[in-house]
Amino acid sequence: MQQTKKYLLIGLAVVVLGGAAYLSLRGPAENGKKSDNVQIVKTAIAEQKTIPIKVLANGYVTAINTVDVRPKVQNIVRTIHVKEGQFVKAGQLLFTLDERSDKSNVAKARAELAAGQSDLADAELTLKRNEDLLARNFVSKAVVDTSRNKVESLRSAVKANQAITESSNIALSDNRIEASISGRIGIISVHPGSLAQPSGEAMVTISQLDPIAVSFTLPERELANITATYPQGNAPVKVQIQGQPEITGKLIFIDNTADTQSGTIRMKAQFDNASQKLWPGTFVAVNMVSRNVTDAVLVPAQAVVTGPEYKFIYVVQPDETVKEQKIEVVAIEDGQAAVLGLAANARVVVEGSQNLRAGGKISEAKDKSPAAANSSVPVH
Repeated sequence: MQQTKKYLLIGLAVVVLGGAAYLSLRGPAENGKKSDNVQIVKTAIAEQKTIPIKVLANGYVTAINTVDVRPKVQNIVRTIHVKEGQFVKAGQLLFTLDERSDKSNVAKARAELAAGQSDLADAELTLKRNEDLLARNFVSKAVVDTSRNKVESLRSAVKANQAITESSNIALSDNRIEASISGRIGIISVHPGSLAQPSGEAMVTISQLDPIAVSFTLPERELANITATYPQGNAPVKVQIQGQPEITGKLIFIDNTADTQSGTIRMKAQFDNASQKLWPGTFVAVNMVSRNVTDAVLVPAQAVVTGPEYKFIYVVQPDETVKEQKIEVVAIEDGQAAVLGLAANARVVVEGSQNLRAGGKISEAKDKSPAAANSSVPVH
């Protein structure tokens, strides 16, 4: 009896273990079948709107005006009126040269002018007197002619002395070296007692910092877009220094020739710079809107699939299957692709397309990724 009971228990255990093994093998098979037939994906609705297309470039800051200060005449530096790194205004006195010799020349020229003017006045009185005497026949006409010639000669001498005096005053003023533009001065290369020369090293350099310019290059293909979008040439340009907010300026220059080797064209934008955030010689990131794509059909860029022959998007059909839709990408901006060949409001596959095939069945994923939640294109 005990032997029979033992065999019954063993048989029951075998049946239970066999059933468990059957269920464990059957479950994955069914799950695999479901996984093979239905692909879990995330989808989005294609939108239609106008989007701006930006072009990016690396630029460097340049002063709009830079002046190398040199003397007009060779002379000794007497006084320096500014300090290195100082901001100066146009007309502000920078240097004074040794002006003693020029002062004496001015004094001499003025004295000679005064003497000539005195001689001229005396000659004019003599001429008038002789003309009166000629009228009464007390002197000959030759005497009057001689007096008139002397007056004309002295008048010419006075004019020459006036020119010499003006020239001497100009030479004297050249000893006062003033700023021709407003800006910031750099390193001063002279000291009191130094010999300043017109052909020598610049005494100091002045750079205009407000407004200031940024130079950059763009592919020559963008030129037609920019000139068509901004016929007046005043395209808004934004620059950014790392860790700083963007600064907005305007385009002021497009070079008249493209670089044939690089296929680029040089441009320059102007920015207000009262706070001196932009500094000459520093590099900045440049971006500007080159054109606007009107009524573009937009989808998330990751929805675009690059096939061996063309690019396409998986479009979800009413029966929750997908089909390939051949498209052309016009532009990609801020994670969105503007495409041709796709209807607005179409439901497209954004994630999970790597295992899809045309006609495949899909099912919408229940969770939403942060990227999908933040996308400007609605995601389902």
